[in-house]
Amino acid sequence: MPEENAFDNSKKQLENAAEYIEIDDDELRVLKKPKRVVEVNIPIKMDDGSIENFCGYRVLYNDARGPGKGGIRFHPEETLDDVKALSAWMTWKCAVADLPFGGAKGGVVCDPREMSDRELEKLSREYIRRIYKYIGPDQDIPAPDVGTTQQIMGWMLDEYENLVGRHKPGVITSKPIEIGGSPGRSESTGRGVSFMIREAADKLDMDLKDMSLAVQGFGNVGNHLVKSAHEMGMKVVAVTDADGGVYDESGLDYMELKKSMDEKGTVAEAPYDDITNKELLALDVDVLSPAAIENVITEQNADDVKASILAEAANGPVTPRADSILEEKDVFQIPDFLCNAGGVTGSYFEWVQNRYGYRWTLGEFREKLDVKLTKAFNNVYEIHRSKNISMRDAAYSLAVEKVLDAMRLRGEI
Repeated sequence: MPEENAFDNSKKQLENAAEYIEIDDDELRVLKKPKRVVEVNIPIKMDDGSIENFCGYRVLYNDARGPGKGGIRFHPEETLDDVKALSAWMTWKCAVADLPFGGAKGGVVCDPREMSDRELEKLSREYIRRIYKYIGPDQDIPAPDVGTTQQIMGWMLDEYENLVGRHKPGVITSKPIEIGGSPGRSESTGRGVSFMIREAADKLDMDLKDMSLAVQGFGNVGNHLVKSAHEMGMKVVAVTDADGGVYDESGLDYMELKKSMDEKGTVAEAPYDDITNKELLALDVDVLSPAAIENVITEQNADDVKASILAEAANGPVTPRADSILEEKDVFQIPDFLCNAGGVTGSYFEWVQNRYGYRWTLGEFREKLDVKLTKAFNNVYEIHRSKNISMRDAAYSLAVEKVLDAMRLRGEI
């Protein structure tokens, strides 16, 4: 079986949703292609004196509703098709959350775990030097993603401002607070997923305090999801990362997981029973949340999923063929670009504050995030119920109609 292609998957999902909206073939063809693709070569002198060539991308998928918005990944297996798919999902994500943004994404093929801080800073700055003409607070606004950090965003912001000769904090979001970041942004994706789980539980008449949760991934998203789930009274029974994971039927302690990650670089060293990523996906839990990478639930393992709710915290964790299997099993799916929309919503808040020269308190940030995401969930759920279609098709139909309306009004199609 050939490896799943993320961009092909994104187009298949779009085709499925097109059945439920008024769209002609020409418009669909336009929506299947990104507006702009930038590919750059970045030679870097490494610490050992050798020159390493890195390939970088920045894709603007659609900007009919506003400037592009999307993170930058540093990952050794990054591909242009991955970046295209992620930029498409960002387009629908911003629309479904009703944000004044289009969709974009960036990436560099590298392994940040194998690079020194000096090498990472050099790569970050040189990447921005090659794409800075295509980004800006009114054009395309990057943020961190897999393999990038707030520190990396700080270097990128500094390089951009040096190149344009003025302060422009709104060009990049999820920056360190000291240089224009917003309290609450770093936790907003994971906390937003917990809001989505809460709303799904309410619709399904389930009590959060009686519910179990398994999370694949303990990066920024999984970390804050586990923390927020604990605060809501849920029992987190399993967590994994790239090096393995841990399981305890009676529940895991968040501080033990964080201590293991901080000291050992993995949750797998926490004092609990071992569990693999494959085993976690098949656990008999109320909520399963893949919060790591794409294509982890496929037609090969979808039938093993026993969870009642699948909260897609990662981008593209479920393939289209797996979707149909999960639907037959009556798994309630919260699709990725709705489920993890807290991140871009938090970035929107930061962008607004940068433009106003103002900063909200953490409490204000969380309250506004909750209101915005709850409304987005309920809008999608209403379409899901009224049209008797899947939550993914409902989210797509809502988002695509918003983008189409903007493009039609502009005369782009």
